Amino acid sequence: MAISLNKTFFDLSKLEPLDGNNFKRWSQKLLIFFEQLEVDYVLFNEPSMNGSNTTIDSSNVMVVDDIAKKKFEKDNRTVRGHLLNHMTNPLFDLFKKYVVGQWIKFQMVDNKPIMEQVHEYENLTADVLNEEMKMCEIFQANVLLEKFPPSWSDYRNQLKHKKKNFTLQEFISHMRTEEANRLKDKMEELSLNSSKVNLVESSGTVVKDRFKGKQKKVEAYEEEKSIQ
Repeated sequence: MAISLNKTFFDLSKLEPLDGNNFKRWSQKLLIFFEQLEVDYVLFNEPSMNGSNTTIDSSNVMVVDDIAKKKFEKDNRTVRGHLLNHMTNPLFDLFKKYVVGQWIKFQMVDNKPIMEQVHEYENLTADVLNEEMKMCEIFQANVLLEKFPPSWSDYRNQLKHKKKNFTLQEFISHMRTEEANRLKDKMEELSLNSSKVNLVESSGTVVKDRFKGKQKKVEAYEEEKSIQ
């Protein structure tokens, strides 16, 4: 939605920087400003990775998702810039240390989708880069490599022996392919196990039918013998 040029915006030049004691008043005034810019939604939402248009074909979904993601990233930078520009220097430095700490502490686990966690790492890395800290993409990829969950240890060791140094995006593409292959293998294994179960159940039914047939013959023989 286009923003009217005649709209009167809150004057941020009169806003006192956040010093730790004026958060309520500071946050309410900034929220009013973000609402006027129509970017306040980034404070309460994460960018959608699945999209809401699930009834259309996959190529169109990807286009919609890409546009929404780029808009979110742009609006998020706007909000972030205003928040940081209206903090006192001590709080700004404290925030920077917090961002770096979150990036360092991040670790993947086995009970969450791997690409969901990769996206989380991307966001944390972007936060660090937004603090004007320089990191080449190869370094970003190597750090991600060390944060793999236990079930991906063999894959991590395999990548470490490759001569090529991946950038972060090349690395993520490689991981996406690996996850797809793992999912395919898992589905094939489930299908094979299901077939084995059906075969055992079918064999059991045949055995039971044969046993019942023999039992009926014995009963018929015994009955015939008792009549004689």
